[in-house]
Amino acid sequence: MAFRGTFDYSLDAKNRLTVPARFRASLSDGVVLAKRVAGCVAMWRPDDYDAYMQAALERFHPMSPEAEQLERFFSANSHDTELDAAGRVMVPSFLLEHAELGKEVVVTGAGRCLEIWDRAAWQTYNTQLTQSVADITSRLGDAG
Repeated sequence: MAFRGTFDYSLDAKNRLTVPARFRASLSDGVVLAKRVAGCVAMWRPDDYDAYMQAALERFHPMSPEAEQLERFFSANSHDTELDAAGRVMVPSFLLEHAELGKEVVVTGAGRCLEIWDRAAWQTYNTQLTQSVADITSRLGDAG
């Protein structure tokens, strides 16, 4: 299942996020919350997170400093959890701080995962993203 769409939500007083209803069944076997380099929190199915991590590591020798750093980043900056009975996940404080999440957030589809953004940060980032994609596609040339 590909994760698509943009959804406005609020974190509750216990830093719990309601996961969009359409994705709950796909995440019913567990969730990995993880830092994303772009300044948000990613929400993965556990097997997909493991595959993502392995794909990133496979180009490095397993004993190289780069492989160790990447593996440490992926492992230390992620959190295994589950949806509660109401379809919520609690976002740990280290991930809240990383993404500078306030009460108002946006859950965005990112293909293989969902992303959790501070709402104002998402608006700024999405504007820049739209321009970047326009620049990228203008360099693609004629595919036909």
